[in-house]
Amino acid sequence: MQTEDFLNETKTSGLLVVHNDKIAYENYYLGADQSTRFAANSVTKSFMSALIGIAVEEGDIRSVEDSVADYVSEFQGTDMESITVKDALHMATGIDFDEEKDMGTISIKSMFGMNKMKAIAKYGLAHEPGTNRTYSSINTDILGEVLINATGKTLSEYMGEKVWSKLGVEYDAYWSRSGKKELANGGLHIALRDFARFGQLYLHNGKQGDTQLIPAEWVNDSVATDAPHLLAPHNGESDSELGYGYQWWIPEGNSGEFTAIGVFGQWVYVNPQKNIVIVKTSAHSGFEENDTEQKTIELFRAIADSL
Repeated sequence: MQTEDFLNETKTSGLLVVHNDKIAYENYYLGADQSTRFAANSVTKSFMSALIGIAVEEGDIRSVEDSVADYVSEFQGTDMESITVKDALHMATGIDFDEEKDMGTISIKSMFGMNKMKAIAKYGLAHEPGTNRTYSSINTDILGEVLINATGKTLSEYMGEKVWSKLGVEYDAYWSRSGKKELANGGLHIALRDFARFGQLYLHNGKQGDTQLIPAEWVNDSVATDAPHLLAPHNGESDSELGYGYQWWIPEGNSGEFTAIGVFGQWVYVNPQKNIVIVKTSAHSGFEENDTEQKTIELFRAIADSL
């Protein structure tokens, strides 16, 4: 399939390639333009990881080995006490929650004021924390609550202060709310070039120019798959070719690449060996069908190899 055909088939709304810190390609589709703030969806999770890393470095969160219940009072005295911040980063909390069946219900109720943390605590555990990776957006909701309670700031305030104001962005971003709080698991809306700036921050081991915004050690830990449950599971699911770090997906291979992925085909792909960042936004309802995720990674690899 030709590249343009694939971009059309996957309902691409924006594609940006940054090579050696310069724009190598930029195009917009479906009526979008340079100023469009695209829904990040679950790419937001990778931003949340960065914020957690900064909070750990600055001591607001003492350690990723801390129990999430140290920061979320609703979890105290429940099974959630055995879950660490690290488990939530790895999607390995073991909470007995099904993303497809349960997410809609808890999301709608929380929009109308239900305490989401109390609701999560009632699900209990299906697995021992830290032993089984099951993708679930409530893990990132927990991280958001940890960050808010640890820092005393909203997600928007903290991200604005620690990252956005220092990243050299071209446009303001905004964060959708669920009830009275920003939606930690997928609420960001960002312009294409500013997505790329975030990818470049990770490409350069957390540095923006001469300033270390995210600890380099955190960046390294974020893309490590150093436990069996973090490796690609090969179980027939849409993510069966992907490992997982701290809210980043890790394609198989030895090129050191990693990527943020959001529902309907949002991507921030980083390949340090090729010094490349690729951002693709989409409105593709079939993003999980016909090996589309793996085909998208292969497209990115082909672009990287061609530069």
